[in-house]
Amino acid sequence: MRLSAPNTALTLDRSETVMNLKELSQNLGLSQTTVSRALNGYPEVSARTRQRVEQAAKKFNYRPSTRAKGLATGQALAIGHVIPLSTKHEMVNPIFGDFIAGAGETYAREGYEMMLSIVDDKDQEQIYRNLKSRQSVDGVVVHAPRMNDTRIPLLQALGLPFAVHGRASGCDLAYTWLDVNNRSAFARATDYLCDLGHRRIALINGLEVMDFAHRRRMGYAASLAARDIALDPALMRSDEMTEGFGYQSAREMLGSSAPPTAIVCSSMISTLGVRRAIEEMGLKMGRDVSVVTHDDALSYLQNGGDKPIFTATRSSVRHAGRRLAKMLLHAIAHPGQPPQSELMEAELMIGRSTGPAPGKG
Repeated sequence: MRLSAPNTALTLDRSETVMNLKELSQNLGLSQTTVSRALNGYPEVSARTRQRVEQAAKKFNYRPSTRAKGLATGQALAIGHVIPLSTKHEMVNPIFGDFIAGAGETYAREGYEMMLSIVDDKDQEQIYRNLKSRQSVDGVVVHAPRMNDTRIPLLQALGLPFAVHGRASGCDLAYTWLDVNNRSAFARATDYLCDLGHRRIALINGLEVMDFAHRRRMGYAASLAARDIALDPALMRSDEMTEGFGYQSAREMLGSSAPPTAIVCSSMISTLGVRRAIEEMGLKMGRDVSVVTHDDALSYLQNGGDKPIFTATRSSVRHAGRRLAKMLLHAIAHPGQPPQSELMEAELMIGRSTGPAPGKG
């Protein structure tokens, strides 16, 4: 499935007429190849001809298509996003939507399109090989990296430029990536709850084969260890971050004989399920049970107004999309340069979902 990046279409007055390459070439009495090369700065075109073509293009409102420009430059002018079926739920996740929107802004500005491919997990390697051999894209973004992710060495071996949204623990290769400091964010969230007097703090995490969830658990565990609080397996859950998972996990733990007084949750969506469980059990969030979430400053799932509903470790995934797209385009334009990396810090925002541990206020 090929989708144009957002905002690539040009809005024209009804009175304006857009001239295509063939019409512009006929008007000038030049070949389409000469006109295309003149507009793309090829040195074999004389300065006089280039100036004549550029003036005519401006006069007749010529707008080169991405495909035509790609043919002239030998580039696809497209970036691939390959989504395995096992993680296709990401496409309806507001985090994925915000990331794609941010990346799309950068692609549009630089004249690139976006190609989204949903594939069977077992076909991923062949898809990447096909993208390379057919020159369908100039680079790809790797989503949801796992521990020891095999896509990274594969893409390096293929010589297909790529950038990773996240990192892959266990992979010692140098590659372009952008990640939020998940370990630091969850250590800070857990520290905050400990400072409020909580000692039974639960973790509702994503799938811990995913690198981000692994790092979040490490931060949570490190914070508890620093306070001499032993990890309790009964207070830890790991699965796909759905509302139902958050709800069921919170119901089970809060209904136990030794319930948590606080919960650290890996996504806003799961946290909505946690809040539903708290309310159904006749408890009050922020008084009986404190909750800290990771909310990614989402465009379509806001965490309240001036006063956040949830205390949250916050980062902008839309900004991450813009930045990673820019890093990938840089790698495509400068293939000999070392890969770039960027680690974003999350901000702890205090909301109404946290308070002193019961009996400590």
